[in-house]
Amino acid sequence: MSTPFYVSPQQAMADRAEYARKGIARGRSLVVLQYADGIVFVGENPSRALHKFSEIYDRIAFAAAGKYNEYENLRIGGVRYADLRGYTYDRDDVTARGLANVYAQTLGTIFSSAAEKPYEVELVVAEVGETPEGDQIYRLPHDGSIVDEHGSVAVGGNAEQISSYLDQRHQDGMSLAEALKLAVQALSRDTNGTQREIPAERLEVAVLDRTRPQQRKFKRIVGRQLARLLEADGAATEAESSEEE
Repeated sequence: MSTPFYVSPQQAMADRAEYARKGIARGRSLVVLQYADGIVFVGENPSRALHKFSEIYDRIAFAAAGKYNEYENLRIGGVRYADLRGYTYDRDDVTARGLANVYAQTLGTIFSSAAEKPYEVELVVAEVGETPEGDQIYRLPHDGSIVDEHGSVAVGGNAEQISSYLDQRHQDGMSLAEALKLAVQALSRDTNGTQREIPAERLEVAVLDRTRPQQRKFKRIVGRQLARLLEADGAATEAESSEEE
């Protein structure tokens, strides 16, 4: 009988982390930005059926990069958790922080379990507040850790380069059109620094808008509304250039 090959726990965890990171890197990146009236989610997504962004509860939304079937299971679990907690206690008791803790426990358990492979996903859970100071954005990597983000966050294949670009250019109080333009510019930058064009048809955009009178603040931006936002921002940029000349 042969002796089983020994792998140290540290090496096993490093291998699992590398496996998950490579799986996430194969997916398209997405960004989440705060703007004056809420939080905007922008990603390149050619599919009209498989969404990267979804509503979880009244003021809470979910974004994910990686394997669709894995993060879709997590999304459904989050909706069930939010519905049950809101029904059992109060709607105000459903928070992004509580949901992030639930996801962290799930991802951490799966990552440390030798019986199954780690999930190839990276999540963002965001909650819009009554004011910009009340906004909450949490990033959850594959290992179940929680990172409290402010202003902007990127996840997915080219997240590090995109995050650096956003950190240098994102400002508090940006309009939705300005935040959308910045997000598209960040996503369209290739690893070699060149810029490519992402048509509106390939963009998935959603917002948590604190100014909406409805209790539910999540809204998808599609079609003519998305085109108007992109065109309005382009027109504003051209006007600024003309004034400088």
